[in-house]
Amino acid sequence: MPAGLYALALAAFGIGLTEFGIVGLLPNIATGFSINEQVAGYLVSGYAISVAIGALLLTSLLVKMEKRKALSLLTLLFIIGNGISAMASTYEMLLIGRIIAGLCHGAFFSLGAVVASNIVKQNQKAGAIALMFAGLTVSNIIGVPVGTFVGIELGWRATFWCLCVIGIITIFGIRILLPEINSSNNIELKNELAVFSRGQVWISILLSILSFGSVVGAFTYIAFTLTKVTGFAETTVPWLLVLFGIGTFIGNIYGGKYADKSINITLGSILFILAITLSLFAVYANIPILAAILLLLMGTVGLATGPGLQLRTMKYAGDAPTLASGANIAAFNVGNAVGAWIGGIAIEAGYGYTSPLWVGACLSVCALLLIIFTSFNKKTSVIFNH
Repeated sequence: MPAGLYALALAAFGIGLTEFGIVGLLPNIATGFSINEQVAGYLVSGYAISVAIGALLLTSLLVKMEKRKALSLLTLLFIIGNGISAMASTYEMLLIGRIIAGLCHGAFFSLGAVVASNIVKQNQKAGAIALMFAGLTVSNIIGVPVGTFVGIELGWRATFWCLCVIGIITIFGIRILLPEINSSNNIELKNELAVFSRGQVWISILLSILSFGSVVGAFTYIAFTLTKVTGFAETTVPWLLVLFGIGTFIGNIYGGKYADKSINITLGSILFILAITLSLFAVYANIPILAAILLLLMGTVGLATGPGLQLRTMKYAGDAPTLASGANIAAFNVGNAVGAWIGGIAIEAGYGYTSPLWVGACLSVCALLLIIFTSFNKKTSVIFNH
């Protein structure tokens, strides 16, 4: 693989860490600001909505800019947002910092995914995107648990200061490891927008919302599930999150590998397994050993859809993929926000700390039915292919 892909993975590690790094600290933040679990969850859903907005708005603004410069500017925005979060004296200021940091996330991954797919051979595109997304999954293995540990030991603000440092290192990585990549003069915004008239592009976007909403909605409240249902001590949560992170790394690599062979069959199979996994987790969350195993499996199948979903969108928008790629990144995070929001409502309504897992299972079943109906049914697939 080209060295530039490793630069993208390095940047993805730094920027991606902020998305899930807060999950293990939500109980601490909720206590510190005297807020309930649902309001604490808005720090995840608010960030996700910001990512969705940034994915479309900033991608549109930066589509013609030299890619290395664009990615550096986006990383700078990430640093500013996390700096505000670290200094936040109120919950509202913390939420504002999260929103600012989130603006860069979607645009970075949408531009990065296009770059990754364009510097490799045709049969390596999903693998290249998976390698870039590996930065995000490695951050789940190393960054999220370590960030949670630092937050518990030194206070949650320390985690945000660490994110600022990682962001600075990321900028240097982009400037040193990624070659200068100028955008084509043929890129026109009207052509990028034209792909949204295609049914399968919208199906891909909806699949991304449902798929990521299912797993991230459940994962947002996993610290509450593990401590209040399973009975694990708060200090063990960082180490349990390592299992989820290891799973996401494995799933991301193999999800990309098999998506290169057959996108729709791979996605359908993963969604089927995800629905079963989340359901079993909800039923057996009170058994520590099973909860740990299912947390690993949840990470493995949950984010394995990422490369395939991104490649599916770009497949149906191949002649003008940049904004469609951004829209799909936005869809990932709309799903994150929706999943976290519904999961919070379920908890607040009194359905317990396993209810986000049931919500996730329902969303993954909806995604599975959607891909069966629009991709494997000959009559309906013809309709959406136009």
